[in-house]
Amino acid sequence: MGIYLNPSNVDFYNAVNYSQIYVDKTELIKYTNKVLFGEQKFICVSRPRRFGKSMTANMLKAYYSRGCDSKELFEDLKISESDSFEKHLNQYNVIYLNIPPFIDESEDIQETVQFIKDDIMEELLTEFPDIQIAGRKTLDKVLATIFNTIKIPFIFIIDEWDCIFHKKYITDTDKHRYISFLNTLLK
Repeated sequence: MGIYLNPSNVDFYNAVNYSQIYVDKTELIKYTNKVLFGEQKFICVSRPRRFGKSMTANMLKAYYSRGCDSKELFEDLKISESDSFEKHLNQYNVIYLNIPPFIDESEDIQETVQFIKDDIMEELLTEFPDIQIAGRKTLDKVLATIFNTIKIPFIFIIDEWDCIFHKKYITDTDKHRYISFLNTLLK
């Protein structure tokens, strides 16, 4: 269990158990399970501010992450009535990214992307030390090698992936570099 790789369910646990305004949106998981490995597997949840996108990201990482046991957390929620509930529960390697902190600690988009790559790579190499990666250790190569070795898919959950588009100092070239990085990462 790490910060980025296979995170815990504590954020969603706190929302369900301590939030005064929690609304059960777990039926989104039912839809996600249906398209998880098909052509529609890239899902973008787009809503105005304060509509629960981060809580939804926390829900998805709690449900899919191998880094926790979330059965009790979800068993009284709507998703537990679905046939796919237990099939996908805590079965995947989840990589969770919240983009604003990376932007805040970097000088430019290139450094932002490098920080993301470095942090994910560090956790992957720590979690899977016995997997041999030949040649250069690029993030996409490490992810592919791990998948080809253990046959457990990676699920990426990226919160506020689009925040760079709201920064005035980000150039079109920066935006292109960032989108190229995401494209490579998710393919």
